[in-house]
Amino acid sequence: MSEAAGPTAGHTAGHTARDRTWLGRHPGPVLAAGALGVSGSAVLIDLSRTSPGTASFYRCLLALPLLAPLVALERRRSGVLSRRLHLFAVAAGVLFAGDMLLWTQAIAEVGAGLSTVLVNLQVVFVPLLAWLVDRERVTSRFLVVLPLLLVGVALTAGVVDGGAAGSRPVAGAVHAGLAALCYSGYLFLLRRGGHGGPVIAAYGDVIATAAVVSLVLGAVWHSVDLSPGWTAIGWLALVSVCGQVIGWLLVALASPRLPSHIGAVLLLFTPVGAVALGALVLHERPTAAQLLGCVLILGCGYFASRGRGEDVRKAREDRAGADVDPGGSSSFRR
Repeated sequence: MSEAAGPTAGHTAGHTARDRTWLGRHPGPVLAAGALGVSGSAVLIDLSRTSPGTASFYRCLLALPLLAPLVALERRRSGVLSRRLHLFAVAAGVLFAGDMLLWTQAIAEVGAGLSTVLVNLQVVFVPLLAWLVDRERVTSRFLVVLPLLLVGVALTAGVVDGGAAGSRPVAGAVHAGLAALCYSGYLFLLRRGGHGGPVIAAYGDVIATAAVVSLVLGAVWHSVDLSPGWTAIGWLALVSVCGQVIGWLLVALASPRLPSHIGAVLLLFTPVGAVALGALVLHERPTAAQLLGCVLILGCGYFASRGRGEDVRKAREDRAGADVDPGGSSSFRR
């Protein structure tokens, strides 16, 4: 997105040239790889034994020195971030901090299983936002597999195996639901930052904002330990590298090149990766229901992302129209 009131030849050409790159031709695998990178966050945060505020603050703070040289390199090629994109990035950062704090709190209150199911309602909310705000169509394939996707998430999260246990189920459900709304809004705005502007710089603003908000809100809510110990710092540094620097950055780069519903589906690879990593690192044994859930998510993701025909063509036309109309009412993209 540029500051101009309407489309420009340079803006259109920039998107065309960008889409000739490997990333432009293969955004799906890149976003899936990013989702798998993010999937390790829950396990690593659990190993850190820190509060929601501490984990949220440090996972963002420790990512900033690694993102800074990437931002500087992009700035030499693409220029500085526009004020408009900067504001979108700040808003996304606030929502991301809210998602991290609320979801981490919900895990203890309602259990990891149900909190995972509720936060991944983004698979419904994100395409709904894109439809309401951008008038972006969803494919018939997505509507067909959506119920199976939700069942797959529930099975993968272990809800049928007692994953809904928790100390405060009502409060946990509320917190997880609010986290889902924050998560969906964050994804909506994150994708917006990749249209017509420096993507890495926008993402750097997201993480910097999330660090500040996590520090302030975390200190007020459940406290932030600024000296959690080197062991905890080490685990949270791994969260920063795998989740913030690699995982979410790949998502930020790839999601603008995909229809919103495809991106939402591919992000469901996160709970699948969490199950696999839990088995490898924490020696957890996935149940048959969890394995079935993983198969459902992977199968439905492949089916939805491989769609062809008139509905896919229309979805792509909607995205292209919004890309070249940054000043119009349909330009509010995530």
